[in-house]
Amino acid sequence: MVALVWAVHILVSVLLILVVLIQGGENVDITAAFGGVSQAAFGPRGTVTTLAKATWVLAIIFVMTSITLSVWATKSSTGSVLENAPRRSAPAAPKR
Repeated sequence: MVALVWAVHILVSVLLILVVLIQGGENVDITAAFGGVSQAAFGPRGTVTTLAKATWVLAIIFVMTSITLSVWATKSSTGSVLENAPRRSAPAAPKR
């Protein structure tokens, strides 16, 4: 089950990166390039694009898998990694 959640998490991460990179910014029109007032910035927001919806869905799935994996990691942990590390003695102080 953990392997399945890991696989979904990695797949969603890659897809989320790709979807965000494909999308354009809010002020992509030519007036924004020359400092003009853009209708997209101050006018009504248009319809939500399919890429924006996909971003929201992928982000929600990403958060859910992240929380699931973190809860499973804390339940299965037995303690600190350093508890089983070999102990070294402190170096001797130099004599004066």
